[in-house]
Amino acid sequence: MSKKDKIEDFDTNFEESINDETQIEEVSVEDQLNEELGKEKDKFLRLFAEFENYKKRTSKERMDLFKTAGQDVIASLLPVLDDFDRALNELKKAEDNDLLKGVELIRNKFKSTLNSKGLEEVTVENGDAFNADIHEAITQIPAPSDDLKGKVVDVIEKGYKLGDKIIRYPKVITGF
Repeated sequence: MSKKDKIEDFDTNFEESINDETQIEEVSVEDQLNEELGKEKDKFLRLFAEFENYKKRTSKERMDLFKTAGQDVIASLLPVLDDFDRALNELKKAEDNDLLKGVELIRNKFKSTLNSKGLEEVTVENGDAFNADIHEAITQIPAPSDDLKGKVVDVIEKGYKLGDKIIRYPKVITGF
């Protein structure tokens, strides 16, 4: 082999080794870029999921706020509704049917207006099992019979709920 051939052979080998190193560097740079792209994609997906959860949560909170926006106003009108009920009970004892009908009409209109705003009465009857989650016991008395022990003996004040939320618990007397 001549000197010229050796030089050409050396140049060819040198170029191939440089090409191999360049390819290795290109592959490792490409791997790094793919890895960084994967990390950024993961960050984006997590951020997107967090944003979607935020939108759902705020939408639900807004809907709850709209449902109970008038809660304070309606709660302040409940004593007026109680007064109508008391007035009707007293007028039923009297002989004046025209006055009774007039007060009933006003009470029914008032109650239907409140019902249209989402107000519902919490139904409690004598003999129902006492539940501390939906009743407010104001006192206990000896049960008139054994089957009324631990149960509602009397309802003192009606309870109301607005949507799914109780805004005034029914006040009851329980037996022991």
